[in-house]
Amino acid sequence: MTILPKFLLKGFRFGPMQSRGVALREPIIPSPPLTLSEGLKHNPHICRLNKLWVRTIMASAVSTASSEQVAVKAHEPPPLQVARRLEKFKTTIFTQMSILALKHGAINLGQGFPNFDGPEFVKEAAIQAIREGKNQYARGYGVPELNSAVAARFKKDTGLTVDPEKEVTVTSGCTEAIAATMLGLINPGDEVIIFSPFYDSYQATLSMSDAKIKTVTLRPPNFAVPEKELREVFSENTRAILINTPHNPTGKMFSRNELELIASLCIENDALAFTDEVYDKLAFEAEHISMASLPGMYERTVTMNSLGKTFSLTGWKIGWAIAPPHLSWGVRQAHSYLTFATSTPMQWASVAALQAPDSYYEELLKDYRAKKKILVDGLKTVGFKVYDSPGTYFVVVDHTPFGFDNDIAFCEYLIEKVGVVAIPTSVFYMDPNEGKNLVRFTFAKDEDTLKQAIERMKANLKQ
Repeated sequence: MTILPKFLLKGFRFGPMQSRGVALREPIIPSPPLTLSEGLKHNPHICRLNKLWVRTIMASAVSTASSEQVAVKAHEPPPLQVARRLEKFKTTIFTQMSILALKHGAINLGQGFPNFDGPEFVKEAAIQAIREGKNQYARGYGVPELNSAVAARFKKDTGLTVDPEKEVTVTSGCTEAIAATMLGLINPGDEVIIFSPFYDSYQATLSMSDAKIKTVTLRPPNFAVPEKELREVFSENTRAILINTPHNPTGKMFSRNELELIASLCIENDALAFTDEVYDKLAFEAEHISMASLPGMYERTVTMNSLGKTFSLTGWKIGWAIAPPHLSWGVRQAHSYLTFATSTPMQWASVAALQAPDSYYEELLKDYRAKKKILVDGLKTVGFKVYDSPGTYFVVVDHTPFGFDNDIAFCEYLIEKVGVVAIPTSVFYMDPNEGKNLVRFTFAKDEDTLKQAIERMKANLKQ
């Protein structure tokens, strides 16, 4: 940096430079004030120092402009930051579609949550627990009474007896059970098989675990497991396979033959099985079979489930993982550092829910069958090709009769011009092109809402 003689600095003062935090010379222009253009002319105030004065003024002007630019940039929001393993993941499609639904006043048949409330006896149990002071941290792996209730339900459903203290871990929803299972039992580089299309949390949590994901695609019309492809993807490097039955988003239920095939490949390759069974009580046309109940599979299976879907209480986020002690250990280690514990009063209320009589589940199925019929019949009338959905509260349809290039374009039009929300299924595939012809609707809504949505599509959606 050039140092000016002292006699040249008499007309200057020093101040902080905003952009760099260093001293900035700011000229004090003598009276009469001069503009930059005037400084280029002979002036008695400057005499023979004219050129040096002009250079100094110009340098100061440039510095001031630079400072102003930096100040403007300082008011701009900083760039979004995310770890490389999550860079490819955007805001979840469910969040995006729910925002658009509100913006356009659209009927939301996209995100899978009921627009009606859960049973009064469960809500009253939560209120009672709060009033009784059950509001502090629960035991990390679950309130003992809830662990026992989960074990009792599992025995009734599968015939398997599990130790509630060693083999049941209560989590903050099934999504956390999935994350704890992946983070607790999968090492970097482990191969994990998933079926496309898949619940988007699977890919994200496996990416956080630095797993190597292998996919097998389930294709319409019946979304059957392709045996040849499955056998080819299994190997001695396979650490685990993740199964969702009943299946989101297709509504498929894995048959006994398919599950036995998967079980034989797990045993042959010494692989684990992770099963997401949150829709187990929403099986309309086939029997739900737990992978853990098959011969030789309990010792290598983590069974995950939750309260939200069955009891229309998705906001409570009560879930659990059932596994033998040697697998529960890893799940619990991860769970301890994810959430540590789950809402105490809601756990107590969940005990009451899981002790519900069989009549509750019978009524639940009856109610959802009626909703499903309204939606399926209506979608067919509108002109969609509707695929069979024996389980869950979702229906997948082919949107191509309406002339759109892909599912994203169709869903945007459906929201903005028709006033109904569906979910584009391409987001559930590793290769989005595999799902570009399909969209998913939910019938977890009251009957009037379903009928209104159908009427909007009849009126505004033309082939």
